[in-house]
Amino acid sequence: MLQPQAQQPAPAQQPAQGQPPHHPRAQQAPVPQQVHPQQAWAGAGGYVSPIPVRPTHLGHALASEWTKIRSLRSTIWTLGVMVVLTVGIGLLATLAAGSTREMDPLLGVGFVGVLLGSLCVITLGVLSISSEYGTGMIRTTLTACPSRVRVLTAKAVVFFALALVLTTVATTLVALLDTAMLRGPAPTADQWLRATLGAGLYVALLGLLALAVGALLRHSAGAISTMMGVVLLPMLLALFLQGESVKDLQRVLIEYSVPSALAQLYDIPFLTTGPSGWTPLLILAGVTAVVLGGAYAAVAQRDV
Repeated sequence: MLQPQAQQPAPAQQPAQGQPPHHPRAQQAPVPQQVHPQQAWAGAGGYVSPIPVRPTHLGHALASEWTKIRSLRSTIWTLGVMVVLTVGIGLLATLAAGSTREMDPLLGVGFVGVLLGSLCVITLGVLSISSEYGTGMIRTTLTACPSRVRVLTAKAVVFFALALVLTTVATTLVALLDTAMLRGPAPTADQWLRATLGAGLYVALLGLLALAVGALLRHSAGAISTMMGVVLLPMLLALFLQGESVKDLQRVLIEYSVPSALAQLYDIPFLTTGPSGWTPLLILAGVTAVVLGGAYAAVAQRDV
């Protein structure tokens, strides 16, 4: 049988005389593709979530802690009782003093209500962090915000601001009632500041100290008991130390106790010696800073 002849390849076409040789088109540089805003957050598989993803910061943690603290019933009850005690007892003491007796200092009547109201703020300070450890909610919090320093900072800022505002409003209301209903020398500007803003700062710092103790102990009952001991135990011990050999210790316990320091802000000191003016507030601020620093170190190093 006849086999078909293999087709010969066509000869390469020679360029015409006077024309440049034909070269393949030069390879162009690749055009950079625009990356999807969320592509940087995509995993190894290149999946892009349809839900907007953005890096978190302290503002998000503050918003989260504010949502939690204002939605808890413990916040409403403790702060509500604090306002009732501060204003209610202050009003009752004002009515009991009457308008015929002269009071000096005029704003000192509100001391007892602020002292009792501070116990509520201390309780809330402990519960604002220890309750999450008790219920296991702290795992969810740290999953959403792995930065433990940021979580503790947000809790401290939100709680301190809330306690300071409410306590200062309550003490200012009591001071206005005392000024309107009692007789006595008109308080100076410094006395006004210490009896309102100073008392509010002192109580808020006590609550912040309680929050730091709660972060260290991670147990509600233990932290609350510790803070109650810090507030009440020095004064109770001083009442039972009656010997001459322990007189100096008794004096120190009274001078640096929380009730005595708070009374100094109202110009009704328990003793004529010891810190006065704004000094008790500065001492508490230093103690709170040290304990809060320890809470930061503990939260950053240990597991939940």
